[in-house]
Amino acid sequence: MTEVTDFDGVLQRELSAHFVRAVSGIFECMGRALICLDVEFRVVHVSDGLDAIAGPGASRVAEDLHAEQVLGEDLFGPQGVLRRALLAGERREGWGATLTLPGRAPVLLSVSAASVASMLSPLCDPRVVYMVVVRPISTAPPTEEPPVRFFSGMIGRAPVMLRTFEFIRSLAESEATVLVTGESGTGKELVARALHLDSPRRAGPFVAVNCGALPGELLESELFGHVRGAFTGAVRDRQGRFELARGGTLFLDEVGDLSLALQVKLLRVLQERTFERVGESRSTATDARIIAATNRDLPRDIREGRFREDLYYRLRVVPITMPPLRERREDIEPLALHLLGRVSGRLGRSMLMSPDARRALLEYHWPGNVRELENAIEYAVAVCRGQTIHDTDLPVEVREVRLTGSAAPAPPAFARTDDEVERDQLHRTLEQHRWNRAAAATALGISRTTLWRRMRELGLDR
Repeated sequence: MTEVTDFDGVLQRELSAHFVRAVSGIFECMGRALICLDVEFRVVHVSDGLDAIAGPGASRVAEDLHAEQVLGEDLFGPQGVLRRALLAGERREGWGATLTLPGRAPVLLSVSAASVASMLSPLCDPRVVYMVVVRPISTAPPTEEPPVRFFSGMIGRAPVMLRTFEFIRSLAESEATVLVTGESGTGKELVARALHLDSPRRAGPFVAVNCGALPGELLESELFGHVRGAFTGAVRDRQGRFELARGGTLFLDEVGDLSLALQVKLLRVLQERTFERVGESRSTATDARIIAATNRDLPRDIREGRFREDLYYRLRVVPITMPPLRERREDIEPLALHLLGRVSGRLGRSMLMSPDARRALLEYHWPGNVRELENAIEYAVAVCRGQTIHDTDLPVEVREVRLTGSAAPAPPAFARTDDEVERDQLHRTLEQHRWNRAAAATALGISRTTLWRRMRELGLDR
């Protein structure tokens, strides 16, 4: 009896191996590679087609690795978007990933994945729970929609975003100063973090400071530190952000809001690589890499005497501009689905999005960009009583576009309008939200501090 059982087991394994090889061969004929995962998302089989994509022996290297190691944390990590979809029994097609194998150059892939345990032939290896089909993006048919690509926390399918990702990657070995511009909510800090993580300073700290959140005297101490007794309340020495960022990257968000006095001090740091703590005459050296960001039109501010031209060119060694969401509409749906999975996952819910909700999201103009989209998804998850989000679950400003049948014109960005137009926009938004500053700031995709400051500067009062 034992001999028969052993024989049956051997026969089953042989048939399983033949079955998987046959399926793999079909995909290889189409220039694809098949990766089979077990219930723990560990690779149990890789077709030889991966050798044609990533070089000889790639299939053997990938076996027994976790999908997260091979295809990235964004897709297969604990909160990975494909991992969550597969656990929910869903299928995903055409997502971008970077194939990473030990000792080999990374390869950009298009990835499709499905949970197939219940559909497989009984001849297949019983360990196989998920199947992933990959192909190099360079072989995509010209008429096929570009894959969704994850890059350092960002998501993009639109050509402008894919070009941005490649440009950031081209700076991997650079330590040049970078100025990131774009409207509020477009992801400028994500760009700064990506630049840091792809740089030689990746092992050092990433230190961020919002230059528009503090008044000048407090911001100076925040940036440069102070010594005991430098001012009332300075009871002990304190390190500033430049010291904390030693060996790493210092991210200066909303750098356009710096006072002229602090602009002079920052220019000196960039020129001489030294600074002085508040209340101290001794200079301290800094080696922090500077990445700055702003949603202001700095050339206009220079003409109007609000920003120093010499500092502008010191910061703008490498310029990167983030496009607004209305100019990358191909990204709205994958962004919304990713955010929905992340928000509902935190609440232990598995939620879907109806076609009418997707159309409403695509038709809206998103003045607050990705930050406003995330707020809209959080709102929808909070008010939705079922498993599927409909357009009636979306915020009223998004629903109004569906009701009127046409999208409202995109409001001009703060950095591109004159004060009169900006004042009118702020006034309309405040009126819509009954002068609730927190709600108005959320709708505009800016911080309450920035809203309050602009209201004061524009003389806007209830």
